[in-house]
Amino acid sequence: MSGVIVHEWLESVGGGERVADALADEFPDAPIVCPWDDVAGRYGPGRVTQSWLAGTPLRRHKAAAMPLLLPWWRSLPAFDADWMLVATHLFAHHARLRGAARDVPKYVYTYSPGRSIWEPDIDERGQGLMARTAAGPLRVLDRKRAAEPLKVAAVSHFIAERIERCWDRESAVINPPVDVAAFPGSDDELTDQELRQVESLPEGFVFGASRFVPYKRVDVAITAGVAADLPVVIAGDGPERARLAALADEHPGRVTFLHRPSDAVMRALYRRASVYVFAAIEDFGIMPVEAMAAGTPVVGNAIGGASETVVDGETGALFRSTDAAELRRAVELALTMDPAACRARAAQFDGARFGENIRDWMAL
Repeated sequence: MSGVIVHEWLESVGGGERVADALADEFPDAPIVCPWDDVAGRYGPGRVTQSWLAGTPLRRHKAAAMPLLLPWWRSLPAFDADWMLVATHLFAHHARLRGAARDVPKYVYTYSPGRSIWEPDIDERGQGLMARTAAGPLRVLDRKRAAEPLKVAAVSHFIAERIERCWDRESAVINPPVDVAAFPGSDDELTDQELRQVESLPEGFVFGASRFVPYKRVDVAITAGVAADLPVVIAGDGPERARLAALADEHPGRVTFLHRPSDAVMRALYRRASVYVFAAIEDFGIMPVEAMAAGTPVVGNAIGGASETVVDGETGALFRSTDAAELRRAVELALTMDPAACRARAAQFDGARFGENIRDWMAL
């Protein structure tokens, strides 16, 4: 049986892109359709079909592109397909093919129903006047489209509950793939320049890493490190870069930034960190699992996916407030965790079975 993989826009890095990579590997003959792909050739020549918006400046302005993407999702190119596998966090589950495959069974793997539409309190992209005005009609449309799939799966129990609340659908839970075997890694994989960079970092640091966007709450890692009187290392990049730098400037000499580190450097940072701080209310959260795979305990948000991976008091500490005193308590507790327990917990989320779990769910 042949099929088509459909995904939201594909960026250079991120948990969604790792899922897309795993799906592409599991179904190597399936074409991939997405609004745009920021890493050309990622899946080989000619495999990815992008929207007409990929050739316009709107690909850099997602909010402005959304009204134009809604009709595009409903008229994707015609393929000779027996099924459609969709990975969604906004509107990809609206997908419908043209031609004979228009009504093929649709399987939807859900990172989350669109947070800006359904959960604006935790996603500031949905808090503006225009976004709130549009949210009502979009929720009606979104729930209607969510009734179409033959089956729905969620990345976590946290998201399964959101799916039931927002879409009135039951869903299986299939955790996304985590390459646990790649951790902890070794300094041998670093270039000479990368090795000098990581060796120049302070010992015993609090580590924060993610895209620098508001809902990721990277600032909490800085607050936690300062509260615990430990140096802080922040890795990543994004639109919040200037704001995070300004916050770091309030604590001279305490915070070091590494912009867009390689995968090898990320593994080295996980290894060297005393604690990894993950403050986002995340759908699942791959990075806490990676940190634990490197033997590093996690200070994580008690709400969201991290609460399903981090065992409070065994592999890290969960917080319900970003008050400095609460964060200090969480860091101090996490510092007492056993690295072996962290690695054992991470092994439970090894992505080696992800493809098999997807096939079983689809009954292929």
